[in-house]
Amino acid sequence: MQYKSSENNSVIIPENKTQKTVIVGLENVSKIYLMGDVEVRALNSVTLTIEAGEYCSIMGVSGSGKSTCMNIIGCLDRPTSGNYYLDSLDIANTSEKELAKIRNLKIGFVFQQFHLLPQMTALDNVILPMLYAGISGKERRERAAAALKQVGLENRMNNKPNQLSGGQQQRVAIARAIVNRPVLLLADEPTGALDTKTTQEVLDIFTELNASGITVIMVTHEPEVAKQTKRIIWFTDGQVVNSNLTPEKLHSLV
Repeated sequence: MQYKSSENNSVIIPENKTQKTVIVGLENVSKIYLMGDVEVRALNSVTLTIEAGEYCSIMGVSGSGKSTCMNIIGCLDRPTSGNYYLDSLDIANTSEKELAKIRNLKIGFVFQQFHLLPQMTALDNVILPMLYAGISGKERRERAAAALKQVGLENRMNNKPNQLSGGQQQRVAIARAIVNRPVLLLADEPTGALDTKTTQEVLDIFTELNASGITVIMVTHEPEVAKQTKRIIWFTDGQVVNSNLTPEKLHSLV
């Protein structure tokens, strides 16, 4: 399997529309945990490809392997066996220091809990990832302000998390996730703590980000959330049983 790298941390769609850049490439990936004398195979020979510009959701019942797969894609864990390529990089052969840099520069994370620092303003929370990336002070503020504007919070930049609603806090978290211009945005149950109206507002932001060219992968247990993505990947017992479900066909599994 060949993987073509993107340049300057930006998603590139080649002129040849039949050959897009592969952002995520899993080849026969397995993950085994030892619980005493018992082996638990959380992932079992998973092969999966996600191209630049896709908007995917990963679904499955509890224990199906979807969260383990997300952790490996996000470089938060390593496979027991198999190969993982992220934007052409062979993750299996990278050091922990290199992995930390990859997570900072190439992946944006959005979680169910917002993980904002309570003593910092929205602007300062968004600036934080750029401190580790070595971006200059002036550019940090400009990019953070632009990211907050992109998620509709230009008037809330100086508010602290306790002055923001749950939906607004999640918007800050999304701005923080995209400020380093990652090649991949990973969202793990990003609407799990939100009401129905706010859920739709946050999903609209993901749709807009994807339309701008950002590759988005979302783990969710909610069919109505998954149906707003373009491709649904279904896990069962540590394996991908369907890697290309359409929203219309999802009702056959739920």
